[in-house]
Amino acid sequence: MTPTEVRGTKDGVRGKIVAGVALAVLGGAVVTLQAVRERQFPDTEPAAEVLYVSSPAVMTRLALGFDDLLSDLYWIRAIQYYGRARLLRSSEARYDLLYPLLDLTTSLDPRFRVAYNFGSFFLAEPAPGGAGRPDLAIRLLEKGMAANPHRWEYPHDIGFVYYRHGEYVRAAEWFRRAAQVPGATNWLEPLAATTLATGGDVRSSRLLWQNVMATSEHQWLRDQGRKALLQLDAVDQKRQLEQLTAEYERRHGDPPPTWEHLMRDGALRALPRDPAGYVFSLNPWWGTVDVAEDSPLRPLPVDNPR
Repeated sequence: MTPTEVRGTKDGVRGKIVAGVALAVLGGAVVTLQAVRERQFPDTEPAAEVLYVSSPAVMTRLALGFDDLLSDLYWIRAIQYYGRARLLRSSEARYDLLYPLLDLTTSLDPRFRVAYNFGSFFLAEPAPGGAGRPDLAIRLLEKGMAANPHRWEYPHDIGFVYYRHGEYVRAAEWFRRAAQVPGATNWLEPLAATTLATGGDVRSSRLLWQNVMATSEHQWLRDQGRKALLQLDAVDQKRQLEQLTAEYERRHGDPPPTWEHLMRDGALRALPRDPAGYVFSLNPWWGTVDVAEDSPLRPLPVDNPR
C-alpha cells in the first residue's frame, strides 16, 4: 500500500470516528433532554409539549451535517405527537406543534416526500381527528413544491386538499398545474375535468374534455373523453327536465308522478332518453331526475349542474 493510500485510509477511519462521536453526542443530548423532561413532567401529570428548537434555520446550522438523521427524528416525533393527540378524539386534542415539527422535518430534508404527503393529510384532517388546518397543509405542500419543482405530486396534493374541502374549482386548477409539470402522469388532465364537473362547472369541464380528446395520444383517454362528454350532455338534459318538473309542481301543487303526466300536460312529446338511449328515471316524490340504473352513463359526475 502506498503512503497516499495509507493516508487516505487513515482519513477515512478518522472520518468514521468523528461521525461516531458526533452521533454519540447527539444521542446523549436527546437522552439528557428526555431525562430532564421526565423529571420536570412526570407521567402522573399532564405533560406540556415543548419544542426546544423552533427555527428551521437554526436547526439546520446545529445539525452539523446530520440533516437527514435529525429530519428522521423530527418526523418520528411528529408522528408520535399526532398519534397522541388523535387518540384523545375530543375537544382536548391539540395540534399546535404539528406544523412546526413538520416544518423542521422538511427544512432538514427538503426532499422528504412522505413527510410532505402524510404531514399535509394530518394537518388538513378535520378536528378532532386532525389539526383542521388545510391552510397549513397547503403551506407545507407549497414549500415542498418550491424545493422540488419537477415533482407533479405536490401540486396534485394541494389540489386534493382543496377537493376534500369542496373547493372544486381551485382543486381543478391545481390538478391542471400538476398536469403541466414535465413527466406528469397522463390522468391529471382528465382528473381536472372530472373535478370541475363534480363541482357543477359543466361548461369548463366540457372544454377540458374536448382538449383531452384533441391532444391525447392514448386511445383509452379519448374513449374516456367521449363517455364524459355524453355524461355532460346528460347533465344538461337532467337540468332541463328538472326545470319542467318544477314548473309542473308549481302549477299542480305536486311533482309529476310519471313522465306521461308531463306528456299529457304538453311539456314533453315523448319519453326523455339520455344520450345512450335509456329513459331517464323520475322521482315522483321530489321531482328529481337521474339516468336509469342500467344506463352506461351512470353515475353522472355532478349533483348541482349550472
